[in-house]
Amino acid sequence: MGVKSKAVVAIIVLLLFLGSLWLQGGLDYHWDSCMKSYNQLNKLHEPHHLSNSNESGGVDDESLALQHCPGQNFQVSLLHAHLLDAQEPPSDVLLQPYLASWDELVKFMEALGPMVGLISNEIQSKTNIIRQLALKSKRSPDAEFGPNKDAINSLSVTEVDDYQSVRSMIHTEVSQGLVNFQRYQTDSGCRTLLRLHRALLWLESFLEKLAETPATGRLRSPSDLCREAYQGTLAKHHTWLVRKGAELAFIAMPERAFFFRLVCVQDQEEFGALLSKVVKAIRDVYDRTQVALEDNNMLDLP
Repeated sequence: MGVKSKAVVAIIVLLLFLGSLWLQGGLDYHWDSCMKSYNQLNKLHEPHHLSNSNESGGVDDESLALQHCPGQNFQVSLLHAHLLDAQEPPSDVLLQPYLASWDELVKFMEALGPMVGLISNEIQSKTNIIRQLALKSKRSPDAEFGPNKDAINSLSVTEVDDYQSVRSMIHTEVSQGLVNFQRYQTDSGCRTLLRLHRALLWLESFLEKLAETPATGRLRSPSDLCREAYQGTLAKHHTWLVRKGAELAFIAMPERAFFFRLVCVQDQEEFGALLSKVVKAIRDVYDRTQVALEDNNMLDLP
């Protein structure tokens, strides 16, 4: 094997290793869900049917359609619907639609190619942890529990009072002593949620930057925007090695035209209007989660 081939293999191995460190910055969970597929169609919501243009021919932000995009596994209409459904009055976040939102975001990352898709494996493992905890809480204390993919993915978290929402999960885990503020524990939905929460801020920032149209009209590459969003959010929680691995993954990100096709729009004007609706929904869910974690002093859980 030549020197160049060895270098390529070394980079791939490094990215595989760093993918598992993406959210935590350490070997916090094994990759027991690395190769699970998200090809099932989510039928929880029908797409919105709204007009996407105004009389002048431009894009109307308020009426932009969020429709099913044929040929795509990721569906922005489902992501938006789940984010809206997650917002429980007055200020809580329902876990079932919150996790369903992450299912769509995982598909989004996987669509960006194998290098970025590696990151989604770690996120998927964390959503499964919360689902497993919710499933376990539904059983009797002496019931035998083992991971079951079909049972976990089909679990309706709203059927489990302890894990119905972010605040109910926090209350349950604090009252039962499942959250340790001094040292790391794996079996904590609150700690797992915090890692997802940080990643959500990164994706919100990235999508917000993608939606922007600079005054000069010159659009920056998605790779540069994703790197910038990462440096302002998740990077502060990662080691130098993980940060360098992330930058390698961003290099392989597709060009902007790919994103247009991914959500079935024709140009940056339509793209920006559509993403603005999604970013607003993400921000609303993020802010609610932020307050819940802050109220319980959980923003710096080890």
